[in-house]
Amino acid sequence: MSSTLERRFSIHERGSTARTEVLGGFVTFLTMAYIVFVNPAILSQAGLPFNAVAVATALAAAIFTLAMGLLTNLPFALASGLGLNAVVAFDLILGRKLPWQVAMACVIIEGVVALILVIAGLREAIMRAVPMEIKLSIGVGIGLFIALVGFRDAGITVNNDATGIGLGVLTGGAPMVALAGLLVMIVLTARGVRGAILLGILASTVVGLIFGVLDAPDKVAQWPTSSDFSTIGDALAPHYLADALTWALVPVIFVLFVSDFFDTIGTAVAVSSAGGLLDDDGQPPKLKQLLLVDSAAAAGGGIMGVSSVTTYVESGAGVAEGARTGLASVVTAFLFLLTIFFVPLTAVVGQSVGEAGLHPAIAPALIMIGYLMMRLVAEVDWNRPEAGIPAFLVIAGVPLTFSISAGIGLGILGYVATMVATGKAAKIHPLMWALVPLFLAFFSSDWLTKNVF
Repeated sequence: MSSTLERRFSIHERGSTARTEVLGGFVTFLTMAYIVFVNPAILSQAGLPFNAVAVATALAAAIFTLAMGLLTNLPFALASGLGLNAVVAFDLILGRKLPWQVAMACVIIEGVVALILVIAGLREAIMRAVPMEIKLSIGVGIGLFIALVGFRDAGITVNNDATGIGLGVLTGGAPMVALAGLLVMIVLTARGVRGAILLGILASTVVGLIFGVLDAPDKVAQWPTSSDFSTIGDALAPHYLADALTWALVPVIFVLFVSDFFDTIGTAVAVSSAGGLLDDDGQPPKLKQLLLVDSAAAAGGGIMGVSSVTTYVESGAGVAEGARTGLASVVTAFLFLLTIFFVPLTAVVGQSVGEAGLHPAIAPALIMIGYLMMRLVAEVDWNRPEAGIPAFLVIAGVPLTFSISAGIGLGILGYVATMVATGKAAKIHPLMWALVPLFLAFFSSDWLTKNVF
């Protein structure tokens, strides 16, 4: 068995052992298992069935993490992307009132476009087209957006007729449970404990059960039923794909593509660098195969109804434990597969509380994820107007409009305007010019619908 694994994964050649790979795979799972709770909680707010999304989320993570391990021999794990699922839930479904199947069809199209670009070798061209400040600010803006959702789900932030939003009653049951979980996450993160977010979720769940804020499950595990796979395949229906292929949705599909594509590149480089896997050109090994798997996973996530599946930076936790090969990914995939049998426990963690529909056990994780994504703001060059102004528009625009697409659109329009104003119009990539009329149409879609179409 050992020699078979060695031949398949070149474990010793990369300075590792089978035991180290297994440990690395387990640690990666521990640090990203929160997605099995968080993704269903977010998508269920947009009307998708919680249990079905929980099963499909775990199954999609298992399938595409296994594919990554076997096809690239890299210790990378994949799951539904935070931020990407927010676009689907809050922008497409709730904001635009689209059926969830049409929203998932947009994800499928985005993944197919990414796949074609990778096969055609156009990755570098797209990377050069989008300015670095836009790439960085998208991550920060989405982080603030997710944090705002977390504050609302905790009951810390509430609607206010006078100011729009305001401070909730923090002594209520749900806010207290959320604050307890958040405190655990803060302490564990500050102490450098692996799996701090997952452990914080478990802590808030236990506190909620003890004080009766959450209802206990009637069973721990169950065999999945046919209804638990109800989201899989629906978005492939031709009429849903046709509804997604409209000019009005092109900017949103572009937002999904940019967020997914560049997040993957950044994650791959960062994790490979930490593991000493970069080649002489500073690129991760088997980069094309990695991008092919990731792009296929994006489309696959839409097919399974769980939003875009993407490579997780939490893979770095396993690399930090010594994982260097795809065997670690195989272990992570197996652990994700096991979670489909524990949906009753997942439902406890993600259950809705009160008339406001709060999610006190999940909310702290969203807040902490916002913190992790916010750290990118330090890399923006705020001294240059053509960098700082569009970055600010994206970062402020995403949470304040409660629309990721709108925030990115403001940033792109601001970038073009600033470049023209500073006499640098010739340096604007043609793709950025092409996005201007698309986002102008996006912002004026109501007027165009009423007066033109």
